[in-house]
Amino acid sequence: METFIQPKITGYRQLSEEEAALMNEGKALAEQVGNYLAKLRFYIPTPAEGKRNNVLGAALDQRWISIGATDIQKGFMAVMRGIAQPTTF
Repeated sequence: METFIQPKITGYRQLSEEEAALMNEGKALAEQVGNYLAKLRFYIPTPAEGKRNNVLGAALDQRWISIGATDIQKGFMAVMRGIAQPTTF
């Protein structure tokens, strides 16, 4: 693998190949989690078994899903910051 030398960005350092691999692994994992959260956001309950008139099952609480998504996103950002170790606020 070629080492990419990025242009100097204030407050950031050049990552090693291992660190870049960790960053990419984390980004891929975050993408998987994001896809799962999208699935929850677009979830449509199926008809409840044994119910008359095809009554829908319980819907998911989108407020809590949004809170969870925000907290997970902040967690991934914190982990990426832990890898990148920026020196600025």
